[in-house]
Amino acid sequence: MSKTPSREPPPTRADVPASSEAWAEEVLQALARQGDAPFDIAEGALALAALDSPTDRLAFYRDHLSTMERDLADAMAKAEADSPDAALRLVAINHVLFGLHGYSGDTDTYDDLQNANIIRVMDRRRGLPVALGILMMHLARSKGWDMHGLDFPGHFLLRFEVEGERIIVDPFHGGVPLDAPALRALLKATAGNDAELQARHYEPVSDRDVLLRLQNNIKLRLIKDQRVEEAAHIVESMLLLAPDRPTLWRESGLMNAHIGKVRTAIAALETYLQKETRDSPRGEVATLVDELRSSLH
Repeated sequence: MSKTPSREPPPTRADVPASSEAWAEEVLQALARQGDAPFDIAEGALALAALDSPTDRLAFYRDHLSTMERDLADAMAKAEADSPDAALRLVAINHVLFGLHGYSGDTDTYDDLQNANIIRVMDRRRGLPVALGILMMHLARSKGWDMHGLDFPGHFLLRFEVEGERIIVDPFHGGVPLDAPALRALLKATAGNDAELQARHYEPVSDRDVLLRLQNNIKLRLIKDQRVEEAAHIVESMLLLAPDRPTLWRESGLMNAHIGKVRTAIAALETYLQKETRDSPRGEVATLVDELRSSLH
């Protein structure tokens, strides 16, 4: 049985601070305290987007999510669908998101940073697989249905389960269900011809990992464009959500060292050393910390 996503810790609408950035930090820190338990994933994505692109229109985006929730409830009522038919429920989700509200995968400007910012995705009705997947998860869960992100390489997928019936869903291509041959072809296209489907490819990941994957898309594109300072800012947002992840502290330290923020880099790398348990990477980072300290003298 799936756990019901918690909505308790994040600030409510009445509690939202004057600054959307301050609100976003509060939300992400609250979600971090939940660890890998399910939570309100759309609220988390909205917080990440607001942190990166401050806005005074949070209520507008929440209302849009609520409108889609009502549309899904209406679609199910019209279908008179109280039966546990996963395929029928998926059709209803797809009708609302991709039909009524016109969302689609952005095949024309796939690498546009806006495709991973849920605010801009809602503005443009286009996005990356993980961004669209978050919206699908939000809609499914608004009805109490079990939908999670998958640990699938290269292309974000969803697992939709209804009373033992399981469907693997591609949110980028209109929420189409994928059978084993389609999954195998997709895996080979993204991971190489030698790749084969394994049990782990069907395993769900935490909501927190889904949001980290969303941010990782932005970070990698910024690094590719040599916009390291902006990438470091994205890693900071990831650390608000997952301060227990040593690799993020290491990334933060390396990026800040690269842009000349030596004291910030040292602090991040020292935190990494406190959290990392493996000897080999700890030794490498300890040496780097010594070098950075020496550069301050």
